[in-house]
Amino acid sequence: MTDLAAINLNRLTTFVAVVEAGSLTAAAERLGLAKSMVSKHMQLLEQEIGVGLLLRSTRRLSLTEAGREFYASSRQLLKAAELAIEQARSGSGSPQGTLRVACPIDYGLIVVSPLLAQLRARYPALKIDLTCGDHIIDLIAEGIDVTVRLGKLADSGLMATRVDTLVRWLVASPEFIARHGMPRTPEDLAQLPYVSLSVLAQPAQFALTNRAGEQVEVRMQNTVFSSNTAFATRAAALSGDGVLRATTFSIKDDVAAGRLLRVLPEWSLPDSDIHAVYPATSHVPQKVRVFIDALKAATAA
Repeated sequence: MTDLAAINLNRLTTFVAVVEAGSLTAAAERLGLAKSMVSKHMQLLEQEIGVGLLLRSTRRLSLTEAGREFYASSRQLLKAAELAIEQARSGSGSPQGTLRVACPIDYGLIVVSPLLAQLRARYPALKIDLTCGDHIIDLIAEGIDVTVRLGKLADSGLMATRVDTLVRWLVASPEFIARHGMPRTPEDLAQLPYVSLSVLAQPAQFALTNRAGEQVEVRMQNTVFSSNTAFATRAAALSGDGVLRATTFSIKDDVAAGRLLRVLPEWSLPDSDIHAVYPATSHVPQKVRVFIDALKAATAA
């Protein structure tokens, strides 16, 4: 059995930082250490465990096969230690440490970022690391505590808590409606210029349901603007480019101010859910719990 007393386990933190930062220099900046000290820690760690972990060159730093396996194990060990500390502190009523959150770009900027700033004001010992992106985040591999996912969840071994309903509206600018007229039926709608969010599974096709329960499948025939970000499609709609299918959290202020008008308001798009997703564990960290509770409260307001 390995004699842990002969190994400085603090060096695992440095090793993980080096891998995740991608270089000794970036890791040194993250840790607040001199680059020479980080390099020394790595040399000593390799000596202590008797295995080469890093391949160094003038241009890049990479992992040996043993280094890749050791990184995965070290990351799990540090997360377990962080959880143990969190459990010990959970009775204090004040979350501490770094809360790592991931979410889609538009939801992150509009909803999550202001919420996290409010949490920081309430809990000064809490630090925030927010990652915004419209790709699916691997929570375990990227060390994320909690992510917000919009729409249907894929099967996984993760835990999920529903925090809100995802509602979408069809909207267009007053200038666009003045030029093209307000559509009266789904058939009229399908012929209009359309602004498309390309990351959706079916960007130009959707179902509409009226108050009588009648459902119609709509396929937009004239996509004039397409983007992978909701902010770009909103900007295009505001400029009068076309009809947009948008989440209400992203355009409700525009509708309230008259910058955008609802199109076919008597027809509704299908609702779905917004979930907070986090690694399965017997003890949900306090910092994750307070974030989820705050998100539920904010979206219910």
